Amino acid sequence: MSILNVEHLTHGFGDRAIFDDVSFRLLKGEHIGLVGANGEGKSTFMNIIIGKLMPDAGTIEWAKNVKVGYLDQHAVLKEGMTIRDVLSSAYEPLYDMEKRMNEICNAMGDADEKQLEEYMEELGTIQDLLTNHDFYLIDSKIEEVSRALGFLELGLDRDVTELSGGQRTKILLGKLLLEKPDILLLDEPTNYLDAEHIVWLTRYLQEYENAFILISHDVPFLNNVVNIIYHMDGQTHSLDRYVGDYDKFMEVYEAKKAQREAAYNRQQQEIAELKDFVARNKARVATRNMAMARQKKLDNMDIIEKIQEKPKPEFFFKTAKTPSKFLFELNDLVIGYDTPLSKPLTLAIERNTFVVLTGANGIGKSTLLKSILGIIPPISGKVTRGENVAIGYFEQEMSPNIETTCMEEIWNEFPGFSQYEVRSALAKCGLTTKHIESKCKVLSGGEQAKVRLCKLMNRESNLLVLDEPTNHLDVDAKDELHRALKEYKGTVLMVCHEPDFYSDLATEVIDCSKWTTRV
Repeated sequence: MSILNVEHLTHGFGDRAIFDDVSFRLLKGEHIGLVGANGEGKSTFMNIIIGKLMPDAGTIEWAKNVKVGYLDQHAVLKEGMTIRDVLSSAYEPLYDMEKRMNEICNAMGDADEKQLEEYMEELGTIQDLLTNHDFYLIDSKIEEVSRALGFLELGLDRDVTELSGGQRTKILLGKLLLEKPDILLLDEPTNYLDAEHIVWLTRYLQEYENAFILISHDVPFLNNVVNIIYHMDGQTHSLDRYVGDYDKFMEVYEAKKAQREAAYNRQQQEIAELKDFVARNKARVATRNMAMARQKKLDNMDIIEKIQEKPKPEFFFKTAKTPSKFLFELNDLVIGYDTPLSKPLTLAIERNTFVVLTGANGIGKSTLLKSILGIIPPISGKVTRGENVAIGYFEQEMSPNIETTCMEEIWNEFPGFSQYEVRSALAKCGLTTKHIESKCKVLSGGEQAKVRLCKLMNRESNLLVLDEPTNHLDVDAKDELHRALKEYKGTVLMVCHEPDFYSDLATEVIDCSKWTTRV
């Protein structure tokens, strides 16, 4: 049974095509991974099928009465909303029904006999719907999900803007679970999630009976939960279907690419031979007819286009002069804002080490980085900075209100660069001309991350402080970042939830749950 039919979808931004005559079908029970490089339109596709964006052409048709749950990578939770408010919003349609029920009860006193009969019928229907959808068990349902996801420890009356990125993602996931949709649309759900909750989400999706569409660059996660891959090809602006997990898709895709390259090379050789024959024989009377036949074959030939490899990023971090043996020393450091997030912490970050901080969301890993760098003052204790420490700092996210273009971002950081140098620096990070001239806020999360990495690459450092740098990056960019960090001659302090990424790089892995006050 088909849940969603997309036919002849065409869409672009300005003169930049994203989809060209794309068709897509979602069947009951399919677990789909939507893959492709950063900026090739995966989130745009999601926004089109849920009706947030109107396509330039094509039709999107959902089966009747399908309830869709969407986890957006750019979802913003408003200040003043509590965890309980967000989770309760899953039941908004039921609260609207209750409101209507109260309106009917208030109107009954002034109703005539006919109206009263209509009101009673509507009231009975609403009460049946509320009972069937467990309206009178909402509080216990919210508590059940909150216990499973660890929200009770945070406190359900906590303001959501005080929480970490991973905690906010978990809350939005919790809301989706309470909504019980017929189809889940998940846009990079593992970003900011700690290892424990990635395991939980993996198990949940493996056992999920309904269909889902998942955007992710986390290959082990994809391999564990999907059975169909749709590949978004930026060169052909197409959407191609592959049966199996991500590894199976790559195997078939590489074979198809090799076949196409071989066919292209054979055709180019044939074209060269035909052109040569025509050039040598068109002037001779005896062979003119054969030359014309060859020319006709050339004119009617269906030309195979050469596969243009998408621009791959090239990361390289410049190294500043050698610092002192200890770059930072922490003595009885207590971090936090109004209340302590940690026990007194004593730690030394030594030259030429690669230190990875791990642990659950919201226990203070990002706060520790900011306290070490002096961005947030500690509650107590001391941070001693060594001599000649040159820092490159990668924050988790750009501001959602950013108004600058990519070029302006780099120019603001390096005012001495020429336009050519700015464009070259961004192109090295895998950004095309269209991306370079766009405002940062319209770029995908992966493209924004490449802009921030571009800043790090063009300033000498001997300490890279990286807060979840792999979030949003596509597979090629992750592989290149891994290679660049392996070759980096300085020290690295990194927060990361991907053991596959850091396991062969780290000289020390620190489990932050051992010193946090947040259990």
